[in-house]
Amino acid sequence: MCDTCGCNSKGNEVTITRPGHAREPKGHSTEPEHSHVHDHHHSHPHHHPHDHAHTDGEDHVHTDGEDHAHRILVQEDILAENNLIASRNRGYFEAKGIVTLNLMSSPGSGKTTLLEQTIRKLENKKAVTVIEGDQQTLTDAERIEQTGVPVIQVNTGNGCHLDASMVRRAVRELAPPEQSILFIENVGNLVCPSLFELGEIGRVVIMSTTEGEDKPLKYPTMFRNSDVCIINKTDLLPHLNFNIEKAKSDALNVNPGLTIFEMSAITGEGVDSWVEWILSLKPEYPDQ
Repeated sequence: MCDTCGCNSKGNEVTITRPGHAREPKGHSTEPEHSHVHDHHHSHPHHHPHDHAHTDGEDHVHTDGEDHAHRILVQEDILAENNLIASRNRGYFEAKGIVTLNLMSSPGSGKTTLLEQTIRKLENKKAVTVIEGDQQTLTDAERIEQTGVPVIQVNTGNGCHLDASMVRRAVRELAPPEQSILFIENVGNLVCPSLFELGEIGRVVIMSTTEGEDKPLKYPTMFRNSDVCIINKTDLLPHLNFNIEKAKSDALNVNPGLTIFEMSAITGEGVDSWVEWILSLKPEYPDQ
């Protein structure tokens, strides 16, 4: 169980579904089951009474230090496996000329609305496909389906993020065309999605004015690992106590290389600049 977000992937069933179709049967995939860790370099602390030893069910007594070291090794193994699959995804996308973007945010930031607007702006310019990530429901995939683009839903169950294996399975089903754009809308979460490579060419973090400007400082790993920061719902600025200049400054202090867009997905203001940036991307993936 994850101390931060409650993710519990042990025995977890991941389903991949097209809107209007039956869900993929359990056990359909030959990919490894979804695993969960939090960082490339460290683990989150697990609090235990320091005066007690712990047993692992085999009469082996170990200390907190040994347990901590074991968790780090397990996490490194999981991330190594994920990154290997992400590398394969990346090679596939590059070979097919597919520009893949990983959209990440907390719940309620407006990323599905932004995606709908973006798809409309890209009509007749580039073919678009979408992978939707959520713990449950087909709601977002059904919304995207209304735009007319191919979409597939990945439900992670208790999992709090997409990983490279899930994306690989979804791509096999979705079969995005060559020279297209693939959007991956990750599970709403500002912690774990930033730590799992999917094979994307760019990572986009979306924050909204309704969330407060402190997100870059509260969740620095998300902003540090992203290429673009979108500040959404700018149409609400007159009604909120949100310091947009501070939000931008804090984000750039965390990651000076961030490209920042200010926009309102509802009114469409600022979306054109974002779409121009997308169209400027070349499907030449940097070595990881």
